[in-house]
This record gives sequence, structure tokens and C-alpha cells, in this order.
Amino acid sequence: MYSVGMSTKSRAVSAKGVEEFKPYITRAIPINAVINCADNTGAKTLRVVQVAGFKGRLSRTPAAGVGDLITVVAKKGPPELKKQIMQAVIVRQKYPINRLSGVRITFEDNAAVIMTPEGELKGTDIRGPVASEAAERWARIANVAPMIV
Repeated sequence: MYSVGMSTKSRAVSAKGVEEFKPYITRAIPINAVINCADNTGAKTLRVVQVAGFKGRLSRTPAAGVGDLITVVAKKGPPELKKQIMQAVIVRQKYPINRLSGVRITFEDNAAVIMTPEGELKGTDIRGPVASEAAERWARIANVAPMIV
């Protein structure tokens, strides 16, 4: 009944093929954190409500890092943006990011840019520098960013 040799289902070959290399970035911005809005949509501060694609552990608070897609609510800004649920991408974090070259980079604030559901930027301009990890993952951000660090 049972065969000792190779089974019919092999786990050695991945269905995805070769997955692109993703450097490890410490997730330093937890849920309920208030971060700056780095674009010209009018919102000043954003509250992190949810982290897209977060796979966690029991009773571990979901957290996000540079380049992650998050769900946010505008806390300060114009009345039409306040209390609306929006998507955003984190472009800066205070916690150090270790690069493969051995360099550690930190920013002076935590910041994100608001995105539309289609993946476009809601604003037309980004204030301040953008981490290269976010620019590599999001081409739209790289096109608009004034400085990529």
C-alpha cells in the first residue's frame, strides 16, 4: 500500500518559480501609529489601521516597514479627507534599515504617501526623501520622488 520511494506529489519544485530577492526590513510602524503624510493631498497626519499581507502570530500587533502597503485614516487635514479609509505606502521610517552594502540608514520621521485603489498616487508631489526600498517596489513613487536615498 505505501511506497518507500518517491511519492507522487513532490514538494521540491515551487509553483512560483524563482522569487525575486526581498531584503529584510524591520517592521517598525505598528497598528494605531500616527505617521506623517508626505504628499500634497492636504492630509497632515495618518493613523495606521491595517497592514496589507501581514502574516503574524497570536496576539502579535501587526506592524509595517518601508515599502509596505497599509490602510490609513487621515487624522489631521481637510474635512473631506478626515475619517476616510485610504491606502498608503510607507516611504520613510525612523528605525534603522540595514542595507546589503553594510550601511544603516535612518530618517527623521515616519511618513507615507496616499494611493488610490488602482495603485496610482493620489497627490502629484512627494515632500522629502524616499527610501530606495519603497521606490524599487513602487514605480509610481519612484517617478514622482524628488530624492531617493
